[in-house]
Amino acid sequence: MSSTELPDWIKSKLSRKKKANSLKSILKSKSLHTVCEEAKCPNIGECFSKKTATFLIMGKICTRNCGFCSIDKGIPKPLDVSEPVRIAKQVKEMGLKYVVLTSPSRDDIPDGGAVFFADTVKETKKLNPNTKVEVLIPDFKGNINALKKVISSGISILNHNVETVPRLYSKVRPEADYERSLGVLGKTAILDSKLPVKSGFMVGLGEKKYEILELLEDLNSVGCNIVTIGQYLRPTLNQLPVNRYLHPDEFKEIEELAYEIGFDCVSCGPLVRSSYMAEEILSSLSTNPVDYLNGQIVK
Repeated sequence: MSSTELPDWIKSKLSRKKKANSLKSILKSKSLHTVCEEAKCPNIGECFSKKTATFLIMGKICTRNCGFCSIDKGIPKPLDVSEPVRIAKQVKEMGLKYVVLTSPSRDDIPDGGAVFFADTVKETKKLNPNTKVEVLIPDFKGNINALKKVISSGISILNHNVETVPRLYSKVRPEADYERSLGVLGKTAILDSKLPVKSGFMVGLGEKKYEILELLEDLNSVGCNIVTIGQYLRPTLNQLPVNRYLHPDEFKEIEELAYEIGFDCVSCGPLVRSSYMAEEILSSLSTNPVDYLNGQIVK
């Protein structure tokens, strides 16, 4: 979808993006990847200019073929065992106080890469003890032991995206399973009731309003207390076309519904992405530290 076909409320924001070639060069020189670049995130200019980024670990090739995502698909290379330490050193060099780690789906690895996630978190915390680490994980095929390893690694928040309403999974996430993703979030809330649980999804792919409401209710019912909601933008012509662009007023309405359902923090807008303003989202929760259990605040 060309920029000329975008609605004004999106074009005006994209036109103000800043370039941050210095950070891109730094990461490239260290053979480190970001999902910001690989997934062609529309906020890359803003985030890179603030020296914030979401590290893409375990390579940049995904074993799944989601209809919305521009990350390369195919057979991934073997894991680089030096990567956890290299990321930890880069975090220290950049003086980052908040880091997001994510990965492509790695169904070629028995645990989906859970141990690698845990190792990267531990190495990052070892060298940067005051840095908070958020993980945006794949579903690990529902492996609860894999999930436990990540949860116990020292993370500050766990994020797993459902991406869209269940009816659209066959074309948007054909190799994923809606109930399995809900299970990942629900098991996290049970395994560590103090850990904030986050998820996100896109709109504009053909979902109905009642389906958005049902999705929000499902997320809240399993213990997800943070949700991010953004407009789907077609990365390239190889991905699914946009069905509809929602007006900012519609995003405001969805945000109000989410708060009414019981979410503690809702980030909702045309250019919102799951890792966008991640540090600010966690900070908004930490001003009133509480325990979270099954979507309810436990004093």
